Amino acid sequence: MENKKNITGKTLIDLGFRSGKWFPEAIDHINTHQLQGEQMMSYLEQFKSPPLVDLHADTVPFSVNIKAENELEESNVNSVVKSMQTLMKTPTLVDGAIMPDACPTGPEGTIPVGGVAVAKNAIHPGMHSADICCSVMLTDFGKMDPKKVLDAAHQQTHFGPGGRDRDTQYRFPETLLKDFEGNFMLNNEKMIQAARTHLGTQGDGNHFLFVGTSKKTGNTMMITHHGSRGVGANLYKTGMKIAERYRREISPKTLKQNAWIPFDTEEGQTYWEALQIIRKWTKTNHEVIHNATLQALHMDGWDRYWNEHNFVFKDEDRFYHAKGATPLDPKFMPDITGPRLIPLNMAEPVLIVNGATTATNLGFAPHGAGRNTSRTQHRKSKEGKTFDTIFAEETQGLDVRFFSKEIDITELPSAYKNAETVRNQMEEFGLGTVEDEVMPYGSIMAGDWQKNAPWRRKKRRR
Repeated sequence: MENKKNITGKTLIDLGFRSGKWFPEAIDHINTHQLQGEQMMSYLEQFKSPPLVDLHADTVPFSVNIKAENELEESNVNSVVKSMQTLMKTPTLVDGAIMPDACPTGPEGTIPVGGVAVAKNAIHPGMHSADICCSVMLTDFGKMDPKKVLDAAHQQTHFGPGGRDRDTQYRFPETLLKDFEGNFMLNNEKMIQAARTHLGTQGDGNHFLFVGTSKKTGNTMMITHHGSRGVGANLYKTGMKIAERYRREISPKTLKQNAWIPFDTEEGQTYWEALQIIRKWTKTNHEVIHNATLQALHMDGWDRYWNEHNFVFKDEDRFYHAKGATPLDPKFMPDITGPRLIPLNMAEPVLIVNGATTATNLGFAPHGAGRNTSRTQHRKSKEGKTFDTIFAEETQGLDVRFFSKEIDITELPSAYKNAETVRNQMEEFGLGTVEDEVMPYGSIMAGDWQKNAPWRRKKRRR
């Protein structure tokens, strides 16, 4: 009897299959069982790849709620618009917007800070970034002396890398632990350990604890700004790995940073649920700092509300990726209890706003003042002055503290866009109405915690 001819990888490619890790196993199975014709095609059906999804031929239109008012801003706005034009060719995207605090981050085609990208039935981990659910929370301390609030808060919060040691950890709620254990993307030792040790910590960079007084009532208010710390960063890495696998299989022309997880897959559903658990953890992270500060002062808060600005919000089959954009529309926040918070810089008020969805704002407002230059460029612009001089000039009359006791000039007011410009453009483009302002008394930030890091001291001794 004549031997049947064995198939090869080329045979499968000629049949229209895309090369993959399954090739060797399938080829061996077909040759071992001498499958051919309809039998072979029936077996191969399980390996059939979905059709490739190409980029949009043209940029999907997006709203530009920003304009340049000087040469530096013009360069910034041009970079942001150019990056959005590339981003909005991503196959899943159907709408987008830029806020007045927009600034570029990453290579062209990366969603800018201050950007909103609306996808259909898809979650893009790279569009919420590693700092998932970066958010702000306000507690009203009534007529309490703002210095006493700032002093008490300084004893309760924690800035810088890593988490708290065992002796200073806050209790990790049992309900949250069960949530983590019930989601396979969160149920591992590394994730749960981070969730325990990072609770009650605020990280570094532009995260802060701000104390001021309400312009309307005179009450003292405390506002914290931070995200999901190591917990969110770990989930982000998981999400990007999954999204990259889908990108390679169904849309290889999509930029890596814009890869997505289809929502109608098991992984898409699980990732969405994980995001909601991370949101709950981050809100708890704010609450433990606020509650500990109230407890230290032997008082109850008058009011409290919060909002996030690095997250994905769902409305039917559309996913609104807000990278540094604050939700105005209540439909995006199921637990909404008050107006939204928009901080500008440590020397400016935190704005308390409300607003409505329009065709151009997509239900969002800016999250702050944003930057026109990088941290490195800002440092260079200050050469010739000592850090102490710069600090004194920019924080006059304020009680500004750095947790590491080392000044970080890249977080001083001059590092950010002009606050008045942002406010004017909010009004011009219909991005929320200011109802109250929290006038600054003082703030705490991480500071330059790396200055005295062991590896830095070792270099200086050489």
